[in-house]
Amino acid sequence: MEANILAQSRIPTLCLAQWKLGRKSKQPCVVGVLTRPVTGEAAETNVYKDSWFDHIAINHLSKSVQAATGLSNSKSGYESLVEASTMASKEFNHIQQQQVVIQALDRAFPRPILLLIRTLLPQSKFAREYFAVFTTLFFAWLVGPSEVRESEINGRREKNVVHIKKCRFLEESNCIGMCINLCKMPSQSFVKDSLGMPLNMVPNFEDMSCEMIFGQDPPESNDDPALKQPCYKLCKAKKNHATNCLS
Repeated sequence: MEANILAQSRIPTLCLAQWKLGRKSKQPCVVGVLTRPVTGEAAETNVYKDSWFDHIAINHLSKSVQAATGLSNSKSGYESLVEASTMASKEFNHIQQQQVVIQALDRAFPRPILLLIRTLLPQSKFAREYFAVFTTLFFAWLVGPSEVRESEINGRREKNVVHIKKCRFLEESNCIGMCINLCKMPSQSFVKDSLGMPLNMVPNFEDMSCEMIFGQDPPESNDDPALKQPCYKLCKAKKNHATNCLS
């Protein structure tokens, strides 16, 4: 308990110090940690302080998801994105969920820009490491704080892995089915098809961390351990909508 209180007191102090020094954080500032009852799942919830850029990006993606699904909501901020995703998980089966997310990503990211990136950055060590750094710097608003790590490709060490310390989307949705069908599977397909970059996303449902491995093809669905996990006991999709989130 004392450690939790100390962690909460230090984080806002750091954010305040950054503000006083006129420094802009590249990632959403975690301003506190809320403790959940221990249920065999992650017991702490980060509280984010989104910047103006984060708000614009979150709103843009939320509106794209709502347009693709045809299901709108009146919520705002990250709550709106989670609600749009939850409604999709309720209304569509797992294949349709993946398809509407890909449609939403097509709306969110202009096709000409994606084609240009694919042309300028063909498969290479530089491209894989570039995507890892870019994701870490510019997508913290979506997945939370992350860092670049190494892995081995073709016998060489490369900094091509994004380690997400605690996925914001999984944490907010608290649903393994939504993680799989509305994030992991469509993201892997979108990055491969749009940018020509293989991507394997490896979520850890114990601590809600995740690794995005650029340049590595994901396993077949029948062999992917992530697709064999039961959902959380406190899954919000099941609780609020009485739906089987994994189907």
